[in-house]
Parts: sequence; C-alpha cells; structure tokens
Amino acid sequence: MLKIAMLSTGEEVLHGDIVDTNAAWLAQLFFENGYSLIKRSTVGDEKSSLVEELVMLSFNNDVVIVNGGLGPTSDDLSAEAAAIAADTDLVECTEWVERLRAFFADRGVVMPESNLKQAMLPRGSTMIDNPVGTACGFKVELNDCALYFTPGVPSEFKRMIESEILPDLQKNYPTQTGMECSKLHTLGTSESALSDKLDKVELPEGYFLGYRSYIPYIEVKLFGPKSDVDRRVKLLQLIYKLIEEHVVSVDESMQQHVAHLMIDKKLSISMAEQSTHGNLARWLHFDENAAQYCGHGWVLGGQVTVGQDEGDALASAFALAAATKEKCGTDVSIVTGTINDNTFSIAIASKEGEWGQTLTLNRKYSREEKVLVITTIAADMLRRYLSRQPMFPSYSALKRVKDMFVPQSAIQC
Repeated sequence: MLKIAMLSTGEEVLHGDIVDTNAAWLAQLFFENGYSLIKRSTVGDEKSSLVEELVMLSFNNDVVIVNGGLGPTSDDLSAEAAAIAADTDLVECTEWVERLRAFFADRGVVMPESNLKQAMLPRGSTMIDNPVGTACGFKVELNDCALYFTPGVPSEFKRMIESEILPDLQKNYPTQTGMECSKLHTLGTSESALSDKLDKVELPEGYFLGYRSYIPYIEVKLFGPKSDVDRRVKLLQLIYKLIEEHVVSVDESMQQHVAHLMIDKKLSISMAEQSTHGNLARWLHFDENAAQYCGHGWVLGGQVTVGQDEGDALASAFALAAATKEKCGTDVSIVTGTINDNTFSIAIASKEGEWGQTLTLNRKYSREEKVLVITTIAADMLRRYLSRQPMFPSYSALKRVKDMFVPQSAIQC
C-alpha cells in the first residue's frame, strides 16, 4: 500500500486563523484517484519543528505533500527546512529567476529583491512549475520518500496538484485504483442506531462504510472501487432498504433533493415563519430554478398571533398555514410557528388538506442550531408531501407532542 501524508505549514493554519481548505480538497481529490492519505499534520513557522516533521514523515511514508512556506518573507521556511533535512544547501534556480523577472515585467512592476528567495531551492531538487504565482514548487527525495513542496495559496496549490503532481504520481505509481463514495443523508436517527442495522451487512473486499455526523444529519458513506459500478449500486440499494425511513437524499444534499422535487412537481409554495426567522425561505431559494416556485413569504415576530385558540400552538400554525395559502394564492403553504420551552409547531396546507405537528427538542441546542433543526424538519415535511411519503416519522432528537391531518373535505365543511 502506497503511504501518502500531507504536511500543512504556517502559524495561521496551526492556530486556526484560517481553515485548511487545501487539505480537505487534496484528501478528496487523491482519494478519488486512488491515492488515499494516511496522515495529515500541521506545524507552525518554527524551523526546527518543520525540519523534525519532514524527517519523521519521510521515514514513515512513500510520498509527502508539503503545503505552504514558499513565499518571499522571513517566516516562509519550507525550502530552507527541506535543505537542512536533506543535509544540503540552497542553490539558485536560474529558470525560476527568469520567470520571476518576466512575471513582474509583464505587469510593469519592478521585482522586489525579496522575491529572489523564491528561486532558492534545495540542491538536487526538481522544480515544479507554478503558472499563476511567484512561488515555484519543488520535489526532493529524502529517505526513499518523495516530498512535493507547494505554495499555500489555494488557486496556485490546486493548479500545481492537478497539472503537475497528480500526473507525476500516476506516472510513478500507475497501479493505484480510484475509489468512489456514495452518500446517504439521514435525518432523525443516531449513529448507533444506524450501526446496529448496517454492521450486519457483509461487504465485499475493497468496500467499507463510514459515518459523518453533523447537525441535523448523519451521512452513511459507502466506499468502493471506482470501476465496480454495478456492485456498488446493488450494495447501495441494499443499505438504502435497511435505513429507508430515515434517508432524505442519496448522493446529493437534502437541499438539492428538495429543489429537484420542487422543480419536478411544479407546485407554487408560500411560507410564513416565526421560529425559523426567514431561514426556511433562504433554504428553499437555494436553487435558482426551484426558487421560481417560491411565492410570497413572511417572517413574523414571536408576539404575532394568528388564529390562537386558547394557547393551542398547533391550531395557530394550522390557521396561519391556511391564511398564507389563501392570501398568496399558492398550491402549498408551509408554516413554522412560535417556539416556547423548546416546543414548536409546523403545518402544511395543500389542496388535499392540512398536516401539522408539534414537537419538542430533546437535547440542548444553541439558538442557531434550533433554527437549523426546525428549518430542516419543516423542509422534511415538504419533502415528504412532494414525494408522497408518510408525513409524521419518528425523530430521535425530538419528541412528538401532537400531530394531525385535516382533509380538505373537513376544512370546506
């Protein structure tokens, strides 16, 4: 197995001033092409720490991608650290000096002398082209490990990986098999509950399951060889059947799936929001083609009451849904009522009738998380209506206080 690691450098990455999007992007790209990372590490701008990490990684891996530290300033130390680790010196790369001078000349700017530092590479290294920036990369061998050094600017890093480094890996390690990842997004269950159902599935060699939990979803990920499409589809169908009641989308986000349903059904939708503060409208406007089916929407303050019936929040939500649908002249309306002591109501009005439910949050959430959860549950009601699924499923983090369906015939009476 080819062992590949990534080393990100810089105090701004180490201390969280910036998010290391380069690492996430590289991990996904390499995984898809059969070059999975086995380790990711981060060091700051301290030379001895950088040298130590380079040596350690070179002993334990076949390939290391080093990101950052190739700029012209004093805290850019990757080239110097690489030379120390390889027990050699830095020499000027005349080809890159010429490129640098041309780079600044084309822009009518005098090149600062500090940029010449970017042409100083470890002796014996191979320059890696950077057509969109002033920092060239380089490749150096250390302890039978190939280390590729790249700039931290995302546009430069990605261009260099795709046009230079990945092709070099494919040339030197051609037998690697790419992997695919199919994702089932679930709502209203837990990782342990999913695991209890799916651990019984015997997967063929080369296949494995993974889980990713983030409010309010849990992703079930099926990994398998890219070339084995038919088998992967059959396995995905098997897994889907085992957890179907909780699956809200497959190989796309729930938001994308609902947008596709809205476009397919071509039903106009209006909204009135209290507990979601306009977030539901933004959610449903996510796709520009689906947004054309969104009618009027209102965001109401918590003190606004519509059809309040002796404190019955669900009755109020029903009244607001009916009024919204009528006033806006849409096919469907969806309402998120007020939230009180972690309890909220949601209602949908349609030509078939009205559905409504009152739910209580079973765990502690921040205000932003409450809005996200309620928005998602409301969108799930819409998804279920559009796809003709049962409207009142169980949600593990929510307790259902009340639910009701009022057919159109009863409303007209």
